[in-house]
Amino acid sequence: MPIRPAPLPLALTALLLAGALPVLPAAAASPSAPPSAAPTTTSTPPASTNHGRPHRTTQPPAKPPTTPGGSPSGSSSGKPGGSSSGSPGSSSSSKPPATGSGDLTDPRLKDIAQQIVSSAENSSLDWKAQFAYIEDIKDGRGYTAGIVGFCSGTGDMVEMVRHYRELKPDNVLAKYLPALEKLDGSASHNGLDPDFTSDWKKAAQDPVFRKAQEDERDRVYFTPAVTQAKADGLHALGQFAYYDAIVMHGPGNSADSFGGIRAAALKKAKPPAQGGDEKAYLAAFLDARAAAMRTEAAHSDTSRIDTAQRVFLQAGNLDLHTPLSWKVYGESFHIDK
Repeated sequence: MPIRPAPLPLALTALLLAGALPVLPAAAASPSAPPSAAPTTTSTPPASTNHGRPHRTTQPPAKPPTTPGGSPSGSSSGKPGGSSSGSPGSSSSSKPPATGSGDLTDPRLKDIAQQIVSSAENSSLDWKAQFAYIEDIKDGRGYTAGIVGFCSGTGDMVEMVRHYRELKPDNVLAKYLPALEKLDGSASHNGLDPDFTSDWKKAAQDPVFRKAQEDERDRVYFTPAVTQAKADGLHALGQFAYYDAIVMHGPGNSADSFGGIRAAALKKAKPPAQGGDEKAYLAAFLDARAAAMRTEAAHSDTSRIDTAQRVFLQAGNLDLHTPLSWKVYGESFHIDK
């Protein structure tokens, strides 16, 4: 596990993600909002395979200070780059951010995005079944758990459990916080075994715990990724490509983190916000992402790029219109509508 810097203040999070470009804020869809229409899905996965669990090399952004009532001070959403009004900030972009049917914050598209991520992370389209998922996949990051693979060794799990305590102080996982705080950067289970995994599964039956997972997914991964993609002028496919990348690689600017991957792509092509061609830029981003994946043996299989996202790109499906068919690790998946 690389030695990582201490968490940065929230005010610098957007700068880390954006690199040389400013970021436009965007309001995320409410984590608890149900999809406008339940998609019809089919897949042919094995019973339990977790090929694509996170490759993160950086910590999640620090949470903003909270008021006594538990709400982040100065913001109603607590999301990086967000505001209570959702009004855009300043930008040098020559084109407006992508909106409308190509906006991944639409509840239906957001649900589709979660299904595609889950096909790679869990070999299943049933992402909601992953609230209870927990195991040590022996990748040096301790326990991996939940809907985006929160890891006990990378800082995002402890942030999520802290948030759960904010929402519900008397919960089954609160007693593990002192141990989790000591395990950042470690693969150790010290202070967690033998009951942590069973208690996690118990917590997953609590709707407050499921909300805590969705809140932290949005704060750390979904909202920053979609915000940056909109600033780059990308439609739903590009927004998804950024989101899938940040879930696996984590936020940050190192070569194998999201910011470094985006920086590598910018050296090859311009995004639409800089007057570039969207398909050419996304091809460059996927190339950079695949190169980063190949640097780690555990994630050297790039089929979640080659037989999924590239398939959508080659079809010109920038808005992720259904039906969608793709493969990950040789397994076939389909979303009808």
